[in-house]
Amino acid sequence: MIEAHIITYREEANELLTELETSLLELEETPEDSELIGRVFRAMHTIKGSGAMFGFDEIAGFTHEVETVFDMVRNGKMAVTKELLNLTLRARDHIKSLLDASVSGEAIDCARGDAIISGLRLLLPEDVSMEVVQSVKVNVPAVELPSGDNKIWRIRLKPIPEIFLSGTNPLALINELRNLGNCSVIAHTDLIPHLSEMNPEHCYLYWDIILTTNRGLDAIKDVFIFCEDDCELKIDLVDDGESDTDQSPRKLGDILIERGDLNPAEMNRILGMQKRFGELAVAVGAVTPDKIQSALVEQQQIKNIRQERAAQDAAVSIRVPAEKLDQLVNLVGELVTVQAHLSQTAAFQNSADVTAIAEEIERLTESLRDTALNIRMLPIGSTFTKFKRLVRDLSQELGKEIEMVTEGAETELDKTVIERLNDPLVHLIRNSIDHGIEIPGVRRAAGKPAQGTIHLGAVHSGDSVLITIRDDGAGLDRDRIREKAIERGLMSATADLPDKDIYNMIFAPGFSTAAKVTSVSGRGVGMDVVKKGIESLRGSISISSNRGIGSTITLRIPLTLAIIESLLVRIDSSYFVLPLSHVEECVELTREDIKNAHGRNLAHVRGNLIPYIPLREQFEISGNRPDIEQIVITAINGSKVGFVVDSVIGEHQTVIKTLGRVYRDVKGISGATILGDGTVALILDMGMLLQTISNEKETV
Repeated sequence: MIEAHIITYREEANELLTELETSLLELEETPEDSELIGRVFRAMHTIKGSGAMFGFDEIAGFTHEVETVFDMVRNGKMAVTKELLNLTLRARDHIKSLLDASVSGEAIDCARGDAIISGLRLLLPEDVSMEVVQSVKVNVPAVELPSGDNKIWRIRLKPIPEIFLSGTNPLALINELRNLGNCSVIAHTDLIPHLSEMNPEHCYLYWDIILTTNRGLDAIKDVFIFCEDDCELKIDLVDDGESDTDQSPRKLGDILIERGDLNPAEMNRILGMQKRFGELAVAVGAVTPDKIQSALVEQQQIKNIRQERAAQDAAVSIRVPAEKLDQLVNLVGELVTVQAHLSQTAAFQNSADVTAIAEEIERLTESLRDTALNIRMLPIGSTFTKFKRLVRDLSQELGKEIEMVTEGAETELDKTVIERLNDPLVHLIRNSIDHGIEIPGVRRAAGKPAQGTIHLGAVHSGDSVLITIRDDGAGLDRDRIREKAIERGLMSATADLPDKDIYNMIFAPGFSTAAKVTSVSGRGVGMDVVKKGIESLRGSISISSNRGIGSTITLRIPLTLAIIESLLVRIDSSYFVLPLSHVEECVELTREDIKNAHGRNLAHVRGNLIPYIPLREQFEISGNRPDIEQIVITAINGSKVGFVVDSVIGEHQTVIKTLGRVYRDVKGISGATILGDGTVALILDMGMLLQTISNEKETV
């Protein structure tokens, strides 16, 4: 049980560290935002508190020091400065290292943490000693302001019986409340069962705490911030410190009702032993009966609305391991294959009953497939956020002023795709910072603002997502790239290639135009990795650039890698699958068309010449060609290319299966799928197939 809670803590701590980094980067732009300061403090407070509960003492101790400084920021005793944010971001990285080390067992450089703490202490105001700062570690009551600034709070703390199993001690929470001011604690024992029914590991007590403090509601909530899900917590302001001192005492019944210990119905029943409150009010002439009726209607309306709101807020979420989601999608993929087999069998049997069942199963399978895939969808903004830190740190290292702007963070992608996109995007952004954005002096001389901009955006496009990385830097140097390509033998000196093809040269292995090697770039490693990474996702990449204005890199990525809509085709007895997202249309290719082309693989389609690739020849499939073949016209990297097949079967839900190790490096094949009758169909990687054929022609 404890091990499960430790795993949960690590997961939640990683999420909190991500939120902490995001909040700090946003705080750098708006340092006066009290809400952001509160988010930073609460994230650290939760990491510290939960870490102490589950034995992560080193994390708790280090985070406590940083939290203490930010508590002073929250209370207005310190300002948010660039130095503070730099140190806090380094502190966040150190906490992440401590967290990772708890899994890997690697040694941690404690000197780095000590240096961060020393740096934070140097930022403290001169009138604040470290004794005061460190006093938070011990149970010293908070210094109270004059009574007029104090407020009285009523707190009902009712833990769940299993709270001890999560490592939380309610008495420690109560003692932490004592540090905020004067406390009166009343323990309730009415839920303690008979001794024979008692579980010694359960908590049956609950408490009322009357707290007088000059601290606000946030300070009280912070005490319970890491155990809110393990207790029923009610915090009410009893006295705001502004009431008249001669105000008459509050009625006992009102206090009991506010606490929830007595409901209005019970109070009316008790009063009913004499007369109902309304009857008493009418009897003494205080109000008329119609006013009583009006008040009762209002009471009922409020009750109804609150019940509706409670029902709307009842939605909950659960944490599911990623492995279970992967298993679910795999099972759904198998179900899709079985459903295709059932539909095919129903068609052969020509039975109305079996066909009806097959159609119903198909409908349910499609619904289950869409639901399962949607569960794995995550907003890409979680990845975008990481790059803000990358841009910030790298721009400082290179002496540049760069702002990162994101758009479409809510766009959703399969979690597996998002994970595999991280490295390619890192390379592209680093190149934009190093090669694209100029230093401030150069930008001013070119009539640009000193601060450069990198725009990272995402938008849905059919069954794909378009991700753009755009900068307003110097743009690609076409002549320099061409010169380097000729030097490396990637093109001939007499070749006159369009800009698009010239720019694509930067994806060649080892290609670099950098004059010197730096810690950021210049070794020719990166862009070829990007291209391979994107192609492994069945995606494509394109570049456009204007010298002196900037560059734009566009990635087209499929929404999911598990199940895709595709076009099933046949060549002789072999079946192939083409991703439907790339298919534009299908046209016939007759023997007459081939004769009129005079040996060239070109087809006339509505006045346009479309080059095509005969897949029968490419895959060396023997047999006679049919009199009428089909050309599947696709759009690849902005160009139209046809693939000739014997016949087009139709649209198909393709469950992607990876190839074995022996076939993994076959060019032009990205995977396989199983058809309804058990036949294996190969999935074509049309971009890689086209590139392979082009390379073969160049070497001939």
